Amino acid sequence: MEIKARFDHFNINVTDLERSLAFYDRALGLKEISRKQADDGSFILAYLGDGETGFRLELTWLRDWDHPYDLGDNEMHLAVVTDDYEAAHKKHEEMGCVCFVNEKMGVYFIEDPDGYWLEILP
Repeated sequence: MEIKARFDHFNINVTDLERSLAFYDRALGLKEISRKQADDGSFILAYLGDGETGFRLELTWLRDWDHPYDLGDNEMHLAVVTDDYEAAHKKHEEMGCVCFVNEKMGVYFIEDPDGYWLEILP
């Protein structure tokens, strides 16, 4: 039996949900589309969407987590395509979140408030 899977969402854990929601909205135009909260307030899952695809980014906030996440070598990343690469790069430079530029490949990376890298593609 062949199993057919499709992408649904990608999760990252964040230390300050409101700060992360503001960053993803300002930097990439991603908007919160749904939210799940624990009855006891121990976690919040906020799902962000781009308004064009069905793919979602899940931001997980844990009430009892009190230190930065260990991101290891941070080689895992999420990539997004922008319709105006130059304008996006200028905005991200102004925001101070560009962390690496690979001119040979024609891409750059931005870093979110928790240290996650996001690849920006033209």
